[in-house]
Amino acid sequence: MAPNSTDTSLRPVVTRFAPSPTGFMHIGGVRTALFAYLYAKRHRGTFILRIEDTDKEREVPGSIAHIQESLAWLGITPDFGPDTPGPWGSNIQSERLSIYKRYAEELIAKGLAYPDPYTAAEVEAFRAQATAEKRPFLIRNHRPATFEVWDGTKPLRLKVPEVKRYTWHDVVRGELTAGEEALDDVVLIKADGYPTYNFAHIVDDHEMGVTHIMRADEFISSLPKFLSIYDALGLPYPEFVTMPPILRDDRSKKLGKRDGAKDILDYRTEGYLPEAMMNFLALTGWNPGTEQELFTHDELVAAFDATKIQRAGAVVNEDKLLWMNKYHLGKKDEAFKHEYVKNALPEALRSLPTCTEEILTALTPVVLERIHTKVEISDAAREGEYDFAFITPEYDTALLQWKKDPSVLEALPRLKRVFEILSAANVDFSNAEALKELLMPYAEEVGKGEVLWPLRVALSGRAQSPDPFTIMTIIGGGETLKRLSNACGKIQGDAS
Repeated sequence: MAPNSTDTSLRPVVTRFAPSPTGFMHIGGVRTALFAYLYAKRHRGTFILRIEDTDKEREVPGSIAHIQESLAWLGITPDFGPDTPGPWGSNIQSERLSIYKRYAEELIAKGLAYPDPYTAAEVEAFRAQATAEKRPFLIRNHRPATFEVWDGTKPLRLKVPEVKRYTWHDVVRGELTAGEEALDDVVLIKADGYPTYNFAHIVDDHEMGVTHIMRADEFISSLPKFLSIYDALGLPYPEFVTMPPILRDDRSKKLGKRDGAKDILDYRTEGYLPEAMMNFLALTGWNPGTEQELFTHDELVAAFDATKIQRAGAVVNEDKLLWMNKYHLGKKDEAFKHEYVKNALPEALRSLPTCTEEILTALTPVVLERIHTKVEISDAAREGEYDFAFITPEYDTALLQWKKDPSVLEALPRLKRVFEILSAANVDFSNAEALKELLMPYAEEVGKGEVLWPLRVALSGRAQSPDPFTIMTIIGGGETLKRLSNACGKIQGDAS
């Protein structure tokens, strides 16, 4: 355990997700939120959503609402957030400035913080000199011998309390260490009165009782600076949990917004279910230690173990996400599936008078048999795959010809016979098995392909479509007989 650590196992678990409102949420950030949430829930602890909005130049209007909507869609519910202050007050950093000032004044009183006396040009000159001399640039090497009184008009810097080698423990990475070159007199509060990330997150985590900090691996190099601030304030260290990076497909670097990382809510638009996305993100860099891959929310909470977070980077496997979405969609009730399919169909089909609730109910299991998302439904519908359910098909008569027949004329008597069988029978057209039992004896007598091929084309107008018995259950008896009659008429008309 690090020298300034306390045993967090003796304290109630508190985790937080602390994004900056600088744009849309992508899967990297959401996964961090998910892991922090799962760990807190696993240990019956507290999960906080904190907004770190101290960099006002980069803030994007609407981002806070977007963050909240993204987490709400996934079912990641904070115990405290922007709209639910905690015992410590607001969870929005810009509303906590007096708290940071109080901690800053404490450091000044200890002689561990000072106003930066240098202009930006002077600092740049120091940097250039260090570069020319091929040595690291450290502002602490230019620390003034005496300090002015801080009046808030200049940046306030930390006076590193002790230049030393730091060693700390990371739940995922184990023991980590860095030398004196990683320490510097970092800015604590900027000239505009807002604290830096380096300072504010440490104050907030302490005030909010955070026991476990989960964040990206890019922060590892900054840990010595953070630890020096903990030491200066005399605060105990929390547990550090480093997330593995999410990589591009080629594993060459981290997946970022410039590499095509999507807004998490784009997945919602495309028809991914929150259960599937949560399941998928949980397994992106975490392994339960078993063969199980499909989880419910409660199963993830019960299984989540931070020590099983992987060190190696994880690639977003879109095929696995599609598979998981299909699985979780299959677990939904019939009413949900019905609305899912209905809402995914283009307006051109939904507005047809033949697009009845009855036909949609019959069509839904056919659609969901092969698809994974709403996008796939929409794409298939635009290709005409579902037109047969709503529109009497138009097609070239030659399509009715079975491949073994010398001409399409051989299909005419077979279709007429099918028409006769269906017309004479008192059969339930909503029962595919009953229809199959009625027609298969004739199909087996003449040849399955010889009968079923022209029958399917007559009903769907396509070379590829569901089987004819399924189509009949969707379009009903009257439309079935009408389409058979049309097919016979087409053959006769072309032959005359």
